[in-house]
Order: sequence, then structure tokens, then C-alpha cells
Amino acid sequence: MTTALLTHADCLSHKTPPGHPEQVARLEHVLHALEGLDLQRVTAPMAAEDDLLRIHPARYLDDLRRALPGEGIKQLDSDTWMSPGSLDAAFRGAGAAVRAVDMVLNGDVGNAFCATRPPGHHAETETSMGFCLFGNAALAAKHALDHHGLKLVAVVDFDVHHGNGTQDLLWDEKRALVITSQQMPLWPGTGDPEEDGAHGNVMNLPLAPESTGAAMRDVYSEQAFPRLRAFKPELIILSAGFDAHKDDPLAQLQWETEDFRWLTAQLCALAQDLCQGRIVSTLEGGYDLNALAEAAKAHVEELIKAAT
Repeated sequence: MTTALLTHADCLSHKTPPGHPEQVARLEHVLHALEGLDLQRVTAPMAAEDDLLRIHPARYLDDLRRALPGEGIKQLDSDTWMSPGSLDAAFRGAGAAVRAVDMVLNGDVGNAFCATRPPGHHAETETSMGFCLFGNAALAAKHALDHHGLKLVAVVDFDVHHGNGTQDLLWDEKRALVITSQQMPLWPGTGDPEEDGAHGNVMNLPLAPESTGAAMRDVYSEQAFPRLRAFKPELIILSAGFDAHKDDPLAQLQWETEDFRWLTAQLCALAQDLCQGRIVSTLEGGYDLNALAEAAKAHVEELIKAAT
């Protein structure tokens, strides 16, 4: 078995203003870092509208189409923008998540990493925000549950910012466990432990600014991993944000690259015990280009080890 890498050149056509942290160079650096690794490289398809309707209503898709500029860039909120290529990029990101689930659950690959942009975990049911248009991780979970008939799926989000969109999209989904660690306080201001889902299916793990990878390891070992074991998911989906790195400009956590490697290895070991190693990972944040590339490479190297 091997690890699939799903991406598409359309994801480079999503343009943001000069100086914006969610820039084309992010994906370029990640893909360059992954060159030479033993991966099954897959062209990310466009998501079908029916797939997106699992998590977003038709009126939201219509609103995004109306907002799409014919030229230049258009601001949707204080930090989310669209250019003429943005919707194609977002549909590729959603399509990558769906295709990755299909490949892993069909046994074509051991696990998968979706290297796409824009990211997705801040997009709520009818609200684009935080650089995000579609909730890719939540879509992957719903596709696994509704299309493949899985009974239980877990989403683990280790981006430094709270995955408010994934939480919103899966709040009422008792078949999905959402575990998300995030710096607190930090934008978007959500992610308190009391936010635990309609069925107790959400676990928020806030981390104090300046806390290190050692603190993360303790929190995951003492809280997240036991919860995953008790839940017994048939698939684990990762929202792989790398902005908890000490070099990232948008937050103040102090993780090292080896902390991302450790966390990935631990999650792969859990997946091996719980669900035949089945993991789908999708790229979220990470805004220091070198730190992003280095940490993403470490993450994918651990996926490859686990798949072989």
C-alpha cells in the first residue's frame, strides 16, 4: 500500500492580495517539499455539486457563484477573497477530499494527503470566512458516512486556529467525533471546551499562547487519544494545519517540526489499531513558507511510513 497525494494546478489560480498570508506560494512550497517522496500522485477532480450539498445549501453555492469576479479580486469579508479562479480551486479541494475518501475506503491506497487551497475548516454552513470557502474535512466525513455507509468517523484538527467551520458543519452529526486543538485566545474566538456538540460529539482542546509541543503531547495523550480509542472510528480525517509552528507569524504556539511528526505518527498508530490505518489528511493553515514546507513534509513522511 502507498500514500496518495491529491492536488491540482487549479489550486494555484486562487489569488489573494499582495501580502496576504494565504498565498499561492504556500502550495508551491508544499509541493516542492514533497517532490521525490514515494507517493501515488492523483489529479484532484472537481467536486460534484451533490457532494457539496451534503454540507452546504444550494443558496450558499449560488451566492459564491454570484460573488465570483470576472477579473481582479473581490473581498468577501475582512480576510477572505475571491479571484476568477477561486471557485475552481475550491471545487478541486472539495473534490480531492471526496476522492481521497474513496481511494482509502476502497483499499486503493493506505492513506491520503490533499495538498489543495483555499483551506476549509473555517467555512461554516452558509458563511465563508478565515480564507475558507468549502468545509473540506466535514465534507470528507459526510461522504464517508452517507456514501460509503460508515457508522463512525473522527475528524482531528491540529491547526492553530479553531476549526469553527468543521464544528458548525458536524455539530448535529452524532456519527462524527470532532477533536480540535487550538491556541486560545486567538481568532476566531471559538473553541471553548463547553462547545461540545449536540450529542457530546465535539472535543475542544484549547492551548495557551507560547505553549510548546510538550504541552500538546500531554493534551493529546491524556485527552484526545483516549477519546478516539473509546469512539472507535472507521476512518480518521485530519485537518492538517501547520501554523502552530514556532515560526508562524499568525499565532504564538511554539511547536517544532518534530512535534508535527510525533503527532502524525501517533495518529497513524491509532488508526492502525482502530480502522486499518485509514486516514485522509487535508491541508489547512501554515503561513511561514519554510516552516510550512518542512512540517508538511514531516507529516507526509509519517503517512508514507504508516502506509507501507
